[in-house]
Amino acid sequence: MGEESTPAAAAAAPAVEVPSYFVCPISLEIMRDPVTLSTGITYDRESIERWVFTDGHGECPVTKQRLAPADREPTPNHTLRRLIQGWCAVHAAERFPTPRPPVDAARVAAIVDAARPLLRRRQREELMASLRELADIVAESDRNRRCVQAAPGAVEFLLSVVKERASVVGVDDATSGKPEETTCGVGVHDPAKASSPEEAALSILHSLKLSEESFKRVLEGSGGEDFLESMACVLRRPSYLSRMQGIHLLKSALPAMAPARLTSASAALVDGVVGVVADRPSAKAVKVALHVLCRLCPWGRNRVKAVDAGAVSALVRLLLDEGCGGCNGGGGDRRACELAVVAIDHICGCAEGRLALVAHPAGLAAVACAATRLPAAAGAESAVRALHAVARHSATPAVLQEMLAVGVVARLLFLVQVGASGERTRARAREMLKMHARVWKDSPCLASHLNASYPR
Repeated sequence: MGEESTPAAAAAAPAVEVPSYFVCPISLEIMRDPVTLSTGITYDRESIERWVFTDGHGECPVTKQRLAPADREPTPNHTLRRLIQGWCAVHAAERFPTPRPPVDAARVAAIVDAARPLLRRRQREELMASLRELADIVAESDRNRRCVQAAPGAVEFLLSVVKERASVVGVDDATSGKPEETTCGVGVHDPAKASSPEEAALSILHSLKLSEESFKRVLEGSGGEDFLESMACVLRRPSYLSRMQGIHLLKSALPAMAPARLTSASAALVDGVVGVVADRPSAKAVKVALHVLCRLCPWGRNRVKAVDAGAVSALVRLLLDEGCGGCNGGGGDRRACELAVVAIDHICGCAEGRLALVAHPAGLAAVACAATRLPAAAGAESAVRALHAVARHSATPAVLQEMLAVGVVARLLFLVQVGASGERTRARAREMLKMHARVWKDSPCLASHLNASYPR
């Protein structure tokens, strides 16, 4: 027989041992793009950037030495990369192409500078081409994402596209008579596939995962007001995908905003946030919108704006649908229910909010059920605090009778007896029961064993 190679012979050949210094200490695979930290340890770029920037570790994985912010950017190890490529060629192993030169701030700035006049002249196709180029850069690696985020003027330009185009798109939609295509909660978060400059810029901003420091930089001066106006326009659009990205961006920006800016939030912005809760484009978007609503409500007249936007109805319906209102046996998304109850607690801090809760046919019953069904003490405390506000400030005879009829009083007695939700919640429930004992105690609406346990 000849020397011809066969599959069996190939399988019988001994495996080639990979030199240990070619292997990334994190992935334990041959490094495609070796880079070295200031500690002297070499890793594959994708692995170490995920470790440091995505996962948020602040030390070298091997030496455990803390990395200063200036030392977290690795240095390419060209010598080792050439050795790996040569070794792969000799041993007929998978060959790794030479990595493309990393994007730098100068290239990002050049793209942004070329795109700015296109925005002013409303040259839509040319502007879309520039945005797609930025989107490709951001999608390539975490390093590129950080580069775009740090490039002077890049984030500001993307926000200006959203602001400029938001009103233009609204006018175009209204005059064309053709509604924007909605995704009904299902969409591709790919800026390159966006249908308008505003959508592309919004998707890029969402992909950048801007830090609080970045938001503080771009929201200085009138930037904060412009941003909130832009988000108000985005949240009123029919596209579920744009609204989901907008509400995530708004949640990330709020910690960077001064209280004065939150106090001046427009009714349109609050209405847009409540609209996400009511329409529920996705479970995650609803929880993000509830976070935003809870953050906005304590400031200024935002509670009243939320009531005017229909927040109480949307929140009670959420409690009912998720099981905290007694309809689904207590199942559903408990975290969403907790956030909804916290929002109701904030809203009951104003007379309009309490009136709206009392006026809702299932409002008091839903909040009372949440007080005894939510596992977290914070959720139960918020529910009881909302009921306490109603009992203290809006306790008309009709309201007191309704609280008796729909089981609010029985659930307060349960909280007093069990005390599982914390001493403060228990004390507040007891205070309510004593406050209206003349109406509630010995009522035929209460079972005899509950009357017997009524606090003296």
